[in-house]
Amino acid sequence: LISRVRAVLGAELGIRNLFQAPTVAGVAGNLHTGGTRPVLGARPRPAVLPLSAAQRRLWFLAQMEGPSATYNAPLSLRLRGAVDIPALRVALSDVVDRHEALRTVFPEQDGEPFQQVVSGERAVPELHVRNCADEDALAAAVRQAEHCVFDLSAELPIRAFLFGVGAQEHVLVLVVHHIATDGWSLAPLMRDLATAYEARCGGGEPRWSALPVQYADYTLWQQELLGAAEDSDSRLAEQVNYWAGALAGVPDQLELRFDRPRPVEASHRGGRVEWTVEPELHAKLKELAAARHVTLFMVLQAGLAALLSKLGAGTDVPIGTSIAGRTDVALDDLVGFFVNTLVLRTDTSGDPTFAELLDRVREIDLAAFAHQDVPFEQLVEILNPARSTAHHPLFQIMLVVQNNDEATLELPGLEVTAEPLTYSAEKFDLTAAFAETHDASGAPAGLTAVFSYATDLFDQATIEAMAARLVRLLDAVTADPNQVPGHLDVLSDEERHRILVEWNDTAVEIPQVCAHELFEAQVRRTPTATAVVFEDTEISYEELNARANRLAHHLIDRGVGAEDFVALALPRSIDLVVAVLAVLKAGGAYLPIDLDHPQDRINDVIDDARPVLTLHELPDLTTYPVTDPETSTTPANPAYVIYTSGSTGRPKGVVIEHAALGAYLLRAREVYPDAAGTALVNSSIAFDLTVTALYTPLVSGGRVILAELDERAGAAGRPSFMKVTPSHLGILENLPDEVSPSGTLILGGETLTGQALRRIRATHPGLTVVNAYGATEATVNSTEFRIAPGQFVDPGALPIGRPFWNTRVYVLDQSLRPVPPGVVGELYLAGSGLARGYLNRAGLTAQRFVANPWGDGERMYRTGDLGLWNTEGRLACVGRVDNQVKVRGFRIELGEVEAAVAAHPEVRRVVVLVREDRPGDRRLVAYVTPQKGCAPDPAELRGFTAR
Repeated sequence: LISRVRAVLGAELGIRNLFQAPTVAGVAGNLHTGGTRPVLGARPRPAVLPLSAAQRRLWFLAQMEGPSATYNAPLSLRLRGAVDIPALRVALSDVVDRHEALRTVFPEQDGEPFQQVVSGERAVPELHVRNCADEDALAAAVRQAEHCVFDLSAELPIRAFLFGVGAQEHVLVLVVHHIATDGWSLAPLMRDLATAYEARCGGGEPRWSALPVQYADYTLWQQELLGAAEDSDSRLAEQVNYWAGALAGVPDQLELRFDRPRPVEASHRGGRVEWTVEPELHAKLKELAAARHVTLFMVLQAGLAALLSKLGAGTDVPIGTSIAGRTDVALDDLVGFFVNTLVLRTDTSGDPTFAELLDRVREIDLAAFAHQDVPFEQLVEILNPARSTAHHPLFQIMLVVQNNDEATLELPGLEVTAEPLTYSAEKFDLTAAFAETHDASGAPAGLTAVFSYATDLFDQATIEAMAARLVRLLDAVTADPNQVPGHLDVLSDEERHRILVEWNDTAVEIPQVCAHELFEAQVRRTPTATAVVFEDTEISYEELNARANRLAHHLIDRGVGAEDFVALALPRSIDLVVAVLAVLKAGGAYLPIDLDHPQDRINDVIDDARPVLTLHELPDLTTYPVTDPETSTTPANPAYVIYTSGSTGRPKGVVIEHAALGAYLLRAREVYPDAAGTALVNSSIAFDLTVTALYTPLVSGGRVILAELDERAGAAGRPSFMKVTPSHLGILENLPDEVSPSGTLILGGETLTGQALRRIRATHPGLTVVNAYGATEATVNSTEFRIAPGQFVDPGALPIGRPFWNTRVYVLDQSLRPVPPGVVGELYLAGSGLARGYLNRAGLTAQRFVANPWGDGERMYRTGDLGLWNTEGRLACVGRVDNQVKVRGFRIELGEVEAAVAAHPEVRRVVVLVREDRPGDRRLVAYVTPQKGCAPDPAELRGFTAR
């Protein structure tokens, strides 16, 4: 409309003015005459004709990629009837002669490409004719034609193929390089081909109106229109200034979770998912657009941005869109590469309602459309964002609502139908393309939609699910635009059931039992077997039980009972194991003290827990009986309290009840049979990882060795069972076989990577490795991922697997709604392993142990960890909620930055440098400066790709 007003009335109309007053009177009142916009017309040609900005980028990409079909624009048409092949040949030549863009080559002069419009015999395209034996041979021929490669420096950017499958059936394949065409060009190309073919079939020449301009004229006019970047008064400078501000700090890439890691170099292989928006929803979308004074495109943009935010893309969502770029009516019937690309930076922060989001989208889109003249390719060169062969610059998601004239070809004597393309080169991570359909009365008849995607990154099932989620979201917000999209549930009923129920179907019927009762039962089974070894001393099950019983009777005499805490300030020794069992037998709960901790921390723990007794050594117990004491202990009483590290504040005492500990050990005894052999306990019992390594053998008939993780640990026999953190793997790799575990190695407490696992496997190929995840607040561990000997693992962080018996894990958004598979949310734990809460911290307990909206009156623990489900129902932990920052798409632990800042109290700016020496191997460096605007030493920047 604006272009038409300009051509007919000789006046300018601003797009914002049009939206504010979309009436005849409003348009009339906002017209501005006497503008400085140059008139588009035929121009004198310079000796060296430059490329347009769009052509230049495609030419550059062609040089960088080498011979490739990435930027081919193929069209396949099935022709039923008798084809006049000579007429078709000449008609193709007529069309190429009419449109200079189709007979332009791009040689170089002094290293610079230029346009060379060819004529004569060189400008005659060849029609390659071939007969095919059957449909299979035809499909192979079409596929090969669509993948043809152009030499842009010497060959016409158009190829034509005619494949026959009998006298009355052919497939015409036209392949045009994108440097000479765009989506709009297809309609005039087909119209002109039909006109020329009809004329040639009749023995005449096509009679069409002369084109007012050619692509070369447009190129020269565009340069005149934009002016020079160094001219501050030029249109180019003004628009570049706008974009520099609008795109300042835009993320280099969205943090969507992909099905596969992004490769170092994109292959551009693509897939397609076709779907429809039903007429009813189409109508509601149009009604909402009208009510909010936006376009259908803007509604779809807001919906897509809201969905991407829900799928983990963050709240700063740059979406690309293509615009026709034909800002003058003189270009309407011309074949050429005019399309431009805009970046629509969509802000979904602050939980806006959908109506509010539409208002934001309208404002950002109108500003973008008002500054659409600067070519995207030129903008990229000027803004110079971080470049990568792995992804598109400035945005990776494209949204298109097709409103081009439908390209149809009507040839005399032939029935013409479009053939599906076999070639799909995807230049973006995802392209969402919509087209409206209408019924005979003009009413909405639905949207046809295609999600084309990079197969480097996505599986088809992921994209199909994304399309379904978008429909659900749009259906909800059109029903009530005042809803907050971030709070909407986009899961299907089947997905919700799978995530909440099927993947948490962990119910196993087990008795409620205390840990010491399990130990006493094992004593009766293997009384003479060795239970614990420390240095040169070992003790049998029967003797360990007797000593623990004596101490338990002593503790009962001292008043220890249910709900009482006994602090154990004992060094690693057999006496320490005796004391642990004795406190449980007495009905109390033990408080382990790590004697290596600073005295201030030990004092804080003692002051907070207020134990009724602290054991520094064991008293003389010869007068106490060796029989099992009888107590009133119940599974609901506490078994132990372990204090967290305090890394996120004051240490907190976590109270674990007997029922939770007993349930954990019943499972551990079942699933870790190697614990019935020899287990090494090298950590302090103040860390809950020792619960597994110490108790599991003692309820399984195994032998516990108390020792440091060094060469001496194997003196009492090679362990078959061990639990350590991934940080210990470096030690294990360098220890002799008689120290390293021979059966099961459980790793927990830190992220385990595939690289670390491969290294330990190189020296210990027979190990079964268990990657366990849990929280002190949920009895040691709640999930695990088991890796059998010889099982292949990918590099990077390994999954944390599936929930334990009677344990449920939820990945929830900020509204406590389950997020889809592949989407990051916060991990919540529920089930039999949950702690009672924090000792003497009722307020904090209420904050972290919250009501479970997906359970039956139970609680769940908010871990503060970020996690996700994969499509197979395995969990992954990807970081912490409160200690990460994002820098240009990289997640960086905040502690790495804080460490640098702590030494510089005067800091006003932090620059984080990211270096990726090898794919997936990122090195992070924090650089601080005393004031904003200071730059790091260039030497420090060398090799770093993002900052």
